[in-house]
Amino acid sequence: MWELLSFIQGQTRRLCLKDLATGPKTPGMIARASQIHLSHISRALRELSEKGIVECVTPSAPKNRFYRITKLGQKLVQKVAEIEEKTSHT
Repeated sequence: MWELLSFIQGQTRRLCLKDLATGPKTPGMIARASQIHLSHISRALRELSEKGIVECVTPSAPKNRFYRITKLGQKLVQKVAEIEEKTSHT
């Protein structure tokens, strides 16, 4: 778990994960909302997908694939929130 928590601390990966925690989105939607270049978002989503943290729900689509957070990803988001809560009180 700690290895994955460390992995998602990358700015773009963490941003993607938090954005997907609100519902499925395309890389373009995340890029526009965050003003981060699409290629960076796409790479972060691929890396998160390889770790089983997010998944593509439209893998056969040639463009505008939708991604969503997995159960593992939800656990990681929850754990990060708990850690942030604890550190904000100190």
